[in-house]
Amino acid sequence: MERDDALIAQARTWLAEDPDPDTREELAQLIDAGDTAELAARFAGTLQFGTAGLRGELGAGPMRMNRSVVIRAAAGLAAYLKKQGTPAGDDAAGTVVIGYDARYKSADFAQDTAAVMVGAGLKAAVLPKPLPTPVLAFAIRHLGAVAGIEVTASHNPPRDNGYKVYLGDGSQIVPPADAEIAAEIAAVSSLNDVPRPSAGWETLRYEDVVGAYLERTDAVLTGGSARDVRVVYTPMHGVGRDVLTAAFERAGFPAPTVVAAQAEPDPDFPTVVFPNPEEPGAMDLAFATAREARPDIVIANDPDADRCAVAVPDPDSAEGWRMLRGDEVGALLATHLVHKNARGTFTTTIVSSSLLSRIAAASTGTPYTETLTGFKWLARVDGLRYAYEEALGYCVDPEGVRDKDGITAALLVAELAAELKESGRTLSDLLDDLAVEHGLHATDQLSVRVQDLSLIADAMRRLREQPPTVLAGLHITSAEDLSKGTESLPPTDGLRYHLAGDESGTVSAARVIVRPSGTEPKIKCYLEVVIPVADAAALAGARAKATEVLASIKADLSQAAGI
Repeated sequence: MERDDALIAQARTWLAEDPDPDTREELAQLIDAGDTAELAARFAGTLQFGTAGLRGELGAGPMRMNRSVVIRAAAGLAAYLKKQGTPAGDDAAGTVVIGYDARYKSADFAQDTAAVMVGAGLKAAVLPKPLPTPVLAFAIRHLGAVAGIEVTASHNPPRDNGYKVYLGDGSQIVPPADAEIAAEIAAVSSLNDVPRPSAGWETLRYEDVVGAYLERTDAVLTGGSARDVRVVYTPMHGVGRDVLTAAFERAGFPAPTVVAAQAEPDPDFPTVVFPNPEEPGAMDLAFATAREARPDIVIANDPDADRCAVAVPDPDSAEGWRMLRGDEVGALLATHLVHKNARGTFTTTIVSSSLLSRIAAASTGTPYTETLTGFKWLARVDGLRYAYEEALGYCVDPEGVRDKDGITAALLVAELAAELKESGRTLSDLLDDLAVEHGLHATDQLSVRVQDLSLIADAMRRLREQPPTVLAGLHITSAEDLSKGTESLPPTDGLRYHLAGDESGTVSAARVIVRPSGTEPKIKCYLEVVIPVADAAALAGARAKATEVLASIKADLSQAAGI
C-alpha cells in the first residue's frame, strides 16, 4: 500500500505540471481508476535520451513521449549548447532550427521546443509546416544554425513520436554529447523552472528553406543526363510528396504517379500496419498502382522521407514487382556515382553488405571505410562523398545534407534508371553485372520484435557465453565482441562472426552481425553470403544457393540465440 501511495503521489506531482490537457486527462483517469499497473509502467523511470535522441509511445508520464518530456529535453539541450559556448541574447548567432512531421503532437512539440530555446536566450527558427527530415538537416547548414531538432518517429508505428537532435555541422549527435545532454535534462527539476515565452521565435518562409533545398537537389544530377523514366511513388502517408514531386518537376523528370490512398499525410497510417517500406504488406498499394500504371520503377519514402525504397519489375513474383534490398540500392547508387567520377570517401556501416568495398576497390582513387550503425557515424567520415546503410538510407550530397536523404536518393535512382533505359537496360541488369564482376553478395535479416526487452539481453548473453562455431555448415573463423571496441570502431553492443567458404568453392565467404536495434524493441541479425559467379548463365544457380545458405544460417543462428 505504501508503494501504491508513493506511486500515486508521484503521478499527482507530474499531473500538476503537465501543460497538455490531453495527457492531463489521461493521467487523471488512471489515478482516479487506481490503475497502479499502468501507472507503474509509465513511472518506472524516464524515457532515455541517447544518440537517437528520444523515441517512444505517446502518452502521459516520464516513460512516454509528451509535452512535459519534450520541454525537459529542450531545456537540457539549451543548457548544453550554452555550456558549449553558444552565444545567447538578441544579437547573438545562436540559432536552433526546428522541424517536425505530421504525427500526433509533432507541431506542439516543435512549438514547445522553440519557446524553451527563446526562454533560454537562444534564437529559434521553426520550419513553416510538416516537412521531410532532410529539409531540416539541410536548413541547419544552410542557415548556419548551432543545432537542429526534428520532431519525428520516422517509420515507427502510429502511436509513437520522437525527437532527433543535430549539432551545427548538420550531423546527428554521438557520444559524449548524448550523455552530456542527458545529464542536463536530468538536472531539470521542475517545468516551473523552464521559461517558456509565448512568442519570440521565427517561422521560416517556405520559399526560403524549401526553395533553397530544391535548388541544392540540382547538385546530385548531371546536366543533360537522361530523364525519361516513369515512376510510381508513395510517401507512405508521410510528408515527402510535395517536396519529392517538386524536385522531380524541377529536374525535368515526368511527374510520378502517386499512390492515391497514401498521398496525404495521416498520423493514423490507415493503410499499413507499420509505415516502413521494408515491412511486409507496406508496399501492396504501390504495387497495385504499378500494375495499372506500368512504370519503369517504384519509389517509396518512409513517413519523414529520409529513407528511399526502390522496387523493380519481377514477372516471377506474385505482385509483379520486387523490392530491392537497401544493400542493392546502395550498390547501384555507388556504381552510378563512380561512373559520374564522384571523388571522395565511400562508406557504409558494419551491418551493410561488403559489396561497396569491392566497388570502391575496383574504382581508381575511391577510399572506403566502415562505421558503426547509423548516420550519426556515417556523416562524420572525413572526406565523405557517399554513404549508405542497409536500412534504406542514402547520403548522396553530404555538402548539402549530412544525413540520409530520401529525396535526393530518389532523384539519383531515377537518373540511373533513365540512363539505363536509354540503352535498353534496367536496374536489374546492372545488378546482374555487379554479381558477375564481384560475386553475388546476398543479404538477409533475422529480426525479432519483442514486448519484453529482457529477451534481447538474454539472447545477447547466450551468444556471448555459448558462441556458435558453425552456421549452415560453414566454420566461424573469427568472432568479435563489439562491446569491447576495435582498432577502428568504438564500443557498441554487438557481435560479429566471419565464416569461411565451403570446400567446394560454391560459397566464398559469409558474415553475421547481431545487435539490439537502437530505435525499436528488436534484436536484429544481419546476414551476408558471397557466391562466386562465373557468368550471367550461372546467376540463377548462384541465387538459389545463396537463398539456401542464408535460410540455413538464419535457422542455426535462431537456435543458438534462443529467439
